[in-house]
Amino acid sequence: MTVDLRASIPSTNAQGHRCCRSLLGPSPPSLPSAFVVIPKDYDPALNVLGIRVTVLASNNATLGYEITRQQGEKGMGPPPHSHDWDETFYVTKGEIEFGLGDDTSVARPGTLVHVPAGATHWFRFCEGGGEMVSLTSRLGASKLFADIDRSLPPGPPDLSILTAVANRNGVKVG
Repeated sequence: MTVDLRASIPSTNAQGHRCCRSLLGPSPPSLPSAFVVIPKDYDPALNVLGIRVTVLASNNATLGYEITRQQGEKGMGPPPHSHDWDETFYVTKGEIEFGLGDDTSVARPGTLVHVPAGATHWFRFCEGGGEMVSLTSRLGASKLFADIDRSLPPGPPDLSILTAVANRNGVKVG
C-alpha cells in the first residue's frame, strides 16, 4: 500500500519538528510514529569542533537510532575517539579522510563508511570541505553533539574541556 504524504495530517515529532503523520493511524505506544523532516524545519545546526551538525532524527523520534547531517570545511574533524554505539557515514559532497584503527582512506560522494561500536576512529574534511549523513545505532551522538555545542566555544578546542565532555557522554578520546 502506498501512502500519499500530501494527504497526511500535519503534526510534530518528539523534537518539535513539523512532520507528517500517516493516515494509517497512530502507532502503538512502543513503536515510533512516522515523520518527515523537510529542510525548512531543521533544528539549527550545532557547532561540533567546527563541524555543522544538524540532527535530522534523534533517538526520541525513532526510538532506536539517530541520523545527522555533518558539514565541514578543510581540516575540521574530531580527534581519534571511540564510543559504545555503531556509526555509519555516507558521504554526499566533497572528500573526507577517515581513520579506522591504523588504516586511513579518503571517502568520496557515494562512499559508505561503517564504524562498529568500540572501534577507534576519526575523520577530516579535505580540500573544499564536504558533507555527509551519519546514522548511529542508538542514543548517544546527538546528546554528545549538543553538549559539545554548549560547552566549547568556536575555535581550537580546549582539550581538557573536550575530554571532560566526551567522558560524561561515554566517549573515550585517544
